[in-house]
Amino acid sequence: MNDTILLRRDGPVATLTLNRPDALNTLDLAMVDALVDCTTEVANDDSVHVVVLRGAGKHFMAGGDIRTFAAQLPHAPAERQRSFQQMVERMHVGIEQLHRMPHPVVGCVHGAVAGFGLSLMNACDLVVAADDAYFASAYRHIALTPDGGGSWALPRIAGLRKAMEILLLGERFDAAEAARLGLVNRVVPAADLDAAVDAIVHSLVTGPRYALRSAKRLIRDSVGRTLSEQLEAEAVSFGRCTATPDFEEGITAFLAKRAPTFRRH
Repeated sequence: MNDTILLRRDGPVATLTLNRPDALNTLDLAMVDALVDCTTEVANDDSVHVVVLRGAGKHFMAGGDIRTFAAQLPHAPAERQRSFQQMVERMHVGIEQLHRMPHPVVGCVHGAVAGFGLSLMNACDLVVAADDAYFASAYRHIALTPDGGGSWALPRIAGLRKAMEILLLGERFDAAEAARLGLVNRVVPAADLDAAVDAIVHSLVTGPRYALRSAKRLIRDSVGRTLSEQLEAEAVSFGRCTATPDFEEGITAFLAKRAPTFRRH
């Protein structure tokens, strides 16, 4: 595993830090490999309760590394097509891991959030943005279409028309607009970003783990189900939650008029 993404563990919290600050954390081939390796490692680690995704330096991620793209220009078009498709398909393994891992993923974004950075942010379950963050799809400016699930997530979060606007026009928008569109959950002063993320992480870590994991899965899977299928999935999940010690603690604490203390299992 290379150091373009740093993986740090603090008890049940795993933090993935995009670590190319001198290049605005843009995605190069080494970072593609690191994204796949790191997301696979945390997805398969059942001791992890929450994952935080953030960027080192002044920016979250400004998209793909243009120098990596330029290095392919001397190759024949068919060879370029094959090479880039393989790169994107590999990178998509990491995106799918973020969507499908059981742990809630919290995005912590600031500065530039563009291109693949926007797609990566949209793969998170919750997002806190600094008020200095700015967003753009950027793909059209170098004659590309979205990757990283950008064309899947944006219509589901912001709606079809707004997704068309963001992807086809490529205009920059600020954190307040990102919040209005539902792309981020909260916007805070840049100086308060870490504290705001820590508060959300604490809430998740001390919450009922099985129920939170199951809620994430219900929401993520709902887009591919009919109403009847989703209602059945909810019934099954609800029933399974009632068989956990956390359910017993939640009910007992409610009746005793005290805060519940859920297990750190």
